Amino acid sequence: MPFLPVNSDEIKTPIDFVLVTGDAYVDHPSFGAAIMGRLLESLGYSVAIIAQPEWKTTADFTRFGRPRLAFMVTGGNIDSMVNHYTVALHKRKTDAYSPGGKVGLRPNRATIVYCNKIREAYKDVPIIIGGLEAGLRRMAHYDYCDNAVRRSVLLDSAADLLVYGMGEKQITEIAEALESGLSINDLIFIKGTVFKTKDIGVTDNPILLPPFSAIRDATAGAKKEYARSFMLQCGNTDYLTARTLAEDYGNVWVVQNPPAEPLTTSELDRVYALPYMRDAHPMYESAGGVPAIEEVRFSITASRGCFGGCNFCALNFHQGRVVQARSHKSVIAEATRFTFDPAFKGYIHDVGGPTANFRKPPCNRNRDFKPCKRQCLTPQPCPNLQSDHTEYLSLLKALRQIPGVKKVFIRSGIRYDYVLHDPKGEAFLRELCTHHISGRLKVAPEHVSDKVLSYMGKPAFGAYREFTERFAQANQKEQFIVPYLMSSHPGCNLDDAIELAEYLQSVGAQPEAVQDFYPTPGTVSTCMYYTGLDPRTMKRVFVPKSQREKTTQRALMQYRLPVNYEIVKNALIRAGRKDLIGHDPRALIRPRKGKIRNSESGIRSKKQE
Repeated sequence: MPFLPVNSDEIKTPIDFVLVTGDAYVDHPSFGAAIMGRLLESLGYSVAIIAQPEWKTTADFTRFGRPRLAFMVTGGNIDSMVNHYTVALHKRKTDAYSPGGKVGLRPNRATIVYCNKIREAYKDVPIIIGGLEAGLRRMAHYDYCDNAVRRSVLLDSAADLLVYGMGEKQITEIAEALESGLSINDLIFIKGTVFKTKDIGVTDNPILLPPFSAIRDATAGAKKEYARSFMLQCGNTDYLTARTLAEDYGNVWVVQNPPAEPLTTSELDRVYALPYMRDAHPMYESAGGVPAIEEVRFSITASRGCFGGCNFCALNFHQGRVVQARSHKSVIAEATRFTFDPAFKGYIHDVGGPTANFRKPPCNRNRDFKPCKRQCLTPQPCPNLQSDHTEYLSLLKALRQIPGVKKVFIRSGIRYDYVLHDPKGEAFLRELCTHHISGRLKVAPEHVSDKVLSYMGKPAFGAYREFTERFAQANQKEQFIVPYLMSSHPGCNLDDAIELAEYLQSVGAQPEAVQDFYPTPGTVSTCMYYTGLDPRTMKRVFVPKSQREKTTQRALMQYRLPVNYEIVKNALIRAGRKDLIGHDPRALIRPRKGKIRNSESGIRSKKQE
């Protein structure tokens, strides 16, 4: 099966849908544009791809002419602003989703720019937007780069309809409706979509969010209303219980229908059995290909959804809490296809999803589709939680036995607290250590302060300590845990940052990289960052926002680096922790004399000269 058309000379019939994406065209199920394109193709529609169009003119957008049914637009696999800027708002030097890793091949706010150009070329063509950028910005949202509340991307893009979530069911229903002759303006009934209307009477008893005029300003009152609006949205992400939401913009309403139903196992299997080329388009070969494909080329997405409930993660807004798992037959078939690829060396890089060891509902209530708003794992595991890795281990064992497969790795994150809750968790750990890691296991405790962890929606640090002990007991090789840690999360002050540094010193850990909290749309933590309120309780929360605070917290996690010496020293003095400066085994740094500047390390002593 060839790639979908990317040039007009590749088409012989009128195109039903033109799909515009901010990523390079990679025909692999890890790329949303590829899934949507192949799905529509399987339903009998003709689809063409415009990948990373030149956006300063309309020429690229008219390459295939006006599509018969609609344009579909996505900013790509990652929000374009996150793709372009670091948390310090410095421009990134590479773009893994562009040929050769080159930057500058997509605009800021790609979804908006692309739609505006399409509208310039075709005044009344139906435009449907989706993907992560559109989905997480579907209602009024805090934008970190602007440091302001922006209105729904549906309005700024001038699109007709927004699809949120993974999208397969919505796109199928939309395509069928358009094919039947319905106008795009009539499609106000499809779950998992957002539309705009001047007549709120077309909706059935919606929950009215605070109007945009009440939340757009940076006043204390407006921020409180923003937090209230956000929690109303959080409370309506369960497809079984969610109601319609409506947001007033004065002259128009933005209306969010309840989420679409999750895919069943057979439906999910069908999506991943579509005839993907599993590679970047050959037109990128001269540029060195597309870097993002290398990490996922021989990886398998075995599940979707996550009930982990981390506050800094947007999965609840995007994929939802309901875990959807592919069948063993589907996963094994995909792995078997790897063995026929000349580039496959016998190593499956990952078998997982948002959380690798979530393959089943957390309890019978969830399995029986009974709604529940309680968090499954935090602050303590729910009494109804049923943790069982038996089925996942069976799948991994079956993959190991495929002729031509040498090793099956797990690189997706695992929830260690879920492992601890499993009565047979030791068996999983032994299998994990013996067969599925290579030297290092990456897990995400994120911090050591229980106060900070509660703001993060993570388990208390004692769970991580217990897991490391069990890992050491199960491990028969020289293998190590590599913890993911985060600095500058809301609720984390200088004392908390020092507590983390003390822990790292006590275990001899030296983080190679440090992740600062990045406020992205659609997360509880971002709401905390902007409003200074915990939206769950509406109580005040400390937020480290200044560059000094962020730099200090990051430096304390990497206190051994010479370039961080003065920052760490000054922080310890400010905190009244001079006891951590000295020759005591607990000290973070030693006293220095006669310091001089050095361009390489930042600071160097005279003795070192």
